[in-house]
Amino acid sequence: MRQTKQRYQLIISGLFIALIISVTIAVMIGAVPISPIRVWQIALSQIFPSITGDWAPAQVQIIWFIRFPRTLLAVLVGAGLSVVGVTMQALVRNPLADPYILGVSSGASVGAVCVMLFSVFSGLGIYAISLGAFIGALVSSIIVFLLAQRTGRLSATRLVLAGVAISYLFSALTSFLTLKSGTGEAARRVLFWLLGGLSGTKWTDLILPLVALSFGLGYLLLQARALNALIIGEETAAVLGTNTDRFRKQLFLVTSLLTGVIVAVSGAIGFVGLMIPHCVRLLVGSDHRRVLPISLLLGGIFLVWADVIARVIVAPEELPVGIITALFGAPFFIWLMQSHGGKS
Repeated sequence: MRQTKQRYQLIISGLFIALIISVTIAVMIGAVPISPIRVWQIALSQIFPSITGDWAPAQVQIIWFIRFPRTLLAVLVGAGLSVVGVTMQALVRNPLADPYILGVSSGASVGAVCVMLFSVFSGLGIYAISLGAFIGALVSSIIVFLLAQRTGRLSATRLVLAGVAISYLFSALTSFLTLKSGTGEAARRVLFWLLGGLSGTKWTDLILPLVALSFGLGYLLLQARALNALIIGEETAAVLGTNTDRFRKQLFLVTSLLTGVIVAVSGAIGFVGLMIPHCVRLLVGSDHRRVLPISLLLGGIFLVWADVIARVIVAPEELPVGIITALFGAPFFIWLMQSHGGKS
């Protein structure tokens, strides 16, 4: 037990250091390369105005107002998708599940596309797309929730089937709206968003996902023991005093809302919630008291590097980060099916 605890602490410490290093390198890399010392000098000077230096205003603009917000959003999105993936796999007791299995991202996409194409909520400025995506995610979540009900209980099988059906339905609606937009530029903008991207991130874009992730993670950590019981089986969870039907409903709502917030700010970025939780469980087992924090850190690190690749692989152009995660995720999904037959 003591060795297990020490190993866990070592992994957490190593991942935290790796995250700091990854963020530093990601901020350094770009059309204008900047040294790691200068990166943190400028960052600290923005936090503590008493710190001054001989750096140019252009460097401050690049580091603090362009690269840092984008990189930190990658951390939040990767962490959030991984945490939701952990919970989703426990919810449906299937290691092949990911945050998009319930069709929440497709609903969010419809809401965001309506904002982008028809200027819905235009008076809200930068928060318009977020609100539209959030409403779309909420609507799709409610529909899936209602379809998954059977005799007053939430069925995991019906939940998956309803999610897949709603995902296809809303994806078709998104395609229809995009085709009817009438302008090539609008369609291109929608397509880039649907593929997932972090470009143009501002500091204000971090507030909503940070708040949602903090509350979501806090709730899930408090329910870690119940998650452990649920993943073993409903009978075991019931014996241990967990109201499985009510708990599933709570998990469904928390993960759906958290996914909706993430998709609102980053677009549809797939496979993170599939790969990271599975890798973490192979590393530390299935205890959610350990799986959740490690998935948080590893997911953040993974998406930071995926975004770096997206920025540099075809520079000076950049790819949507969703393409990069799919290039990693699709082979992983195939390997997971062949090696484990859909079982952990």
